[in-house]
Amino acid sequence: MNTFRVQLLATDRGQTLDDVASFVGEDETGSFGLMAHHVRFITVLTFGLARLRTADGSWLYAGLPGGLLYFVDNELRISTRRYVLGGDVAAIAGTLAQEMLAEEEALTQTRRKLRRLEAQMLERMAQLGQEWPA
Repeated sequence: MNTFRVQLLATDRGQTLDDVASFVGEDETGSFGLMAHHVRFITVLTFGLARLRTADGSWLYAGLPGGLLYFVDNELRISTRRYVLGGDVAAIAGTLAQEMLAEEEALTQTRRKLRRLEAQMLERMAQLGQEWPA
């Protein structure tokens, strides 16, 4: 069976998987699959699960919050902020859902802080406008 190498690169760690027979992921256009000796390919992955079938026929699942995928010279490289990898799809999906909720909460807090900062800036600009001689 023809195989290829997969390199998972995150901000805090990296991992190499040898003897991968196929990869199934998703980008903005939908699902796609890659096999050994595929032509050069690059895309941006969406938030979700990807599947990797190893040479022995078992499946690994990668939970990804998006990322950049690049396939060249029979090697698949995925660069992402972080990833969860394993054989238990339910556990990975649960972890991914928790991370998604945590990210959404962090974004909500950031938006709230930005709105508060904007209001303070507008208030200060109004004060400076009143203090400025005409």
